[in-house]
Amino acid sequence: MKRFFLSFLTLLLSISVKAQWSILDAEADSIVRAGTNYIYNLDFTDAERCFKEVQNKLPAHPAGYFLDAMIDWWRLTIDKPRSEKFKDVFLNKIKKAIDVCDAILDTNKKNINALFFKGGALGYRGRYYADEESWVKAVSDANAALDVLIECLKVAPNNHDIMLGTGIYNYFAAAIPEQYPIVKPLMLFIPSGDKKIGEYQLKSAASKARYASIEAKVVLMQVYYTFEKKSWEALDIAKELFQKYPNNPYFKKYYARCLVRTGDYNNFEKYWREILKDCIDKKFGYNNDLARESMYYIALALIRKKDYSLALRYLVKCEEGSKEIDKKKHSSFIVMCNLWMGKVYDLQENRNNAISQYKKVLKMTNYSTSHEEAQRYLEKPFKQ
Repeated sequence: MKRFFLSFLTLLLSISVKAQWSILDAEADSIVRAGTNYIYNLDFTDAERCFKEVQNKLPAHPAGYFLDAMIDWWRLTIDKPRSEKFKDVFLNKIKKAIDVCDAILDTNKKNINALFFKGGALGYRGRYYADEESWVKAVSDANAALDVLIECLKVAPNNHDIMLGTGIYNYFAAAIPEQYPIVKPLMLFIPSGDKKIGEYQLKSAASKARYASIEAKVVLMQVYYTFEKKSWEALDIAKELFQKYPNNPYFKKYYARCLVRTGDYNNFEKYWREILKDCIDKKFGYNNDLARESMYYIALALIRKKDYSLALRYLVKCEEGSKEIDKKKHSSFIVMCNLWMGKVYDLQENRNNAISQYKKVLKMTNYSTSHEEAQRYLEKPFKQ
């Protein structure tokens, strides 16, 4: 939970100032916007070309250096196992961005460009350290980034790009303690939030921000899917992002998840099968975690079609993958996978195997209503 909270805090701080900069000249502005789109679509070579061009054109401006670092951030985010060599590259680029910002702030402490990009660099480095469980460094960067965010708000409180940051802060500072009460004592040290105001600010940034609109949509998609359970709203955003950036598995994954939530069985099976194929083909970003998830949802689609034998084969593969990925832990996938195995055995009128599965689930971590369901179906067979 400590890791979750620190990741959450650094996420707030990093995204909040990520895309904030004053207007560049028309040529540089166009290059930056093109490069950002390349990042989201994982066209890293073209993105790097764009940001090197910005660095050459504006060597004293932090935009090109910070955004160049974001290429490696997305490499690590999308497929960390295959991007280990970019860790030091990312940290070196972040340091360069901070150094450029500090050179500006030495002569002008209110320079909005330097404040925005230094805050963004600190926030992303804090997120990196949190993922690496380097807690002292993570907290240090998070605290420094929060200070920068406060200065940013003083300089430009009504900027729609900044509303991405204020929206994230307002929403999650209120939502996280509600969903995870254990973090409430930690939240005493930061200002309180307001979910309604936060959602409004995120929607405003999504529709009106010049540079941060895509990031605001990403956050709104996560808010609607995970916290608000507004599946249709999340689906609309996920579909837009997936259609705009079809090469990004993160957006395709959320789109497929939202199809599951909204009950679109035909389409969600189609997209999860596509994802599984890309995992088998070892495309960048399509890893074992996504393969496991795809097998689970394909199994659910097959169960609905009453193809129980094939569904069981996918569930068994999902369980095998979970054992490899989770090691000794019980993830939601392995718990729910075993629960569904029991249900399928019941549907096949194989009561002995069904009972064995339900008993197995009761020995695992209780995820959602897994123990309640397992106990119920021990007493009375599951029926579709």
